[in-house]
Amino acid sequence: MAIDKKTVQKLAHLSRLELSENEQDQMSKNLGDIIDWVEKLDEVDTADVKPLSNVNEEPIHLREDKVDNHFTGQEALKNAPESDQGHFIVPKVLN
Repeated sequence: MAIDKKTVQKLAHLSRLELSENEQDQMSKNLGDIIDWVEKLDEVDTADVKPLSNVNEEPIHLREDKVDNHFTGQEALKNAPESDQGHFIVPKVLN
C-alpha cells in the first residue's frame, strides 16, 4: 500500500518531527512496507487459535497486596521544598 507524502507530513506534524524531503520519501516507503506486512497477517488462518492473556504459558505469580512501610503526612512533607497545610507546593505546569 502506498503512503502519500501528505500523510507522511501529517504524521510528522503529529509526532513533532521535522523531516527533509529525502526523509519523507524514505518514510513513505517504510510505512507502506509496514502496512503491506501487516496486511499479510490477514492471510493467516487463526480460526483454531485461542486468545492469549499472556504470551508465556507460565502462570503469573502475584504477591499479596499489603500495607508496608508507609509515611505519615508530616514525614512525607519533611523534605519538600515547599508545603502548605499538609500539601506539596509545586511549580505551575498548566496555564
